[in-house]
Amino acid sequence: MKILHPEDISAYLKAAEARGVLPMFFLELTSGLRKGELVALLWSDLDVERRTLSVSKQVVRAEGRALKVTRPKTATSIRKISIPKEAVELLLQEHEKHPDNPYMFPSPRSGEMWHPDSVVKLHEKILKDAGLEHIRFHDLRHTFATLALQNGVDVKTVQEVLGHE
Repeated sequence: MKILHPEDISAYLKAAEARGVLPMFFLELTSGLRKGELVALLWSDLDVERRTLSVSKQVVRAEGRALKVTRPKTATSIRKISIPKEAVELLLQEHEKHPDNPYMFPSPRSGEMWHPDSVVKLHEKILKDAGLEHIRFHDLRHTFATLALQNGVDVKTVQEVLGHE
């Protein structure tokens, strides 16, 4: 397991901002969502006042290359998570860019949801732009968990936010 080191987070986020995807990757680093959960988010999943996200669906590959939105595999993966004020502010700025689109992060190519593999490729480009060593997209989830634990969040809370049993 690797993580994005704390001293590299700023460079990573600057590279994401340069590519116009800061809200997506800031949210990832502050929530630890799975890639399929991230791309399945709708604006209706965001509660601005309570600063929470409802995670109740994921995108998976169906037969062939087609994508399908499904319920998560386990009951604990269906959850409501708190997100920081900065994430909410970035999401609201993102919403202004495409206010009529139901997807939180629509693909710039299709206007539909991102393909999870495209988000992974974008993550790899961000790392390269920032001059950082390669880590998997899933390692951003590990980064979130590690930083939360180091900042005093208890293990049970981190487990619930990640949707682990």
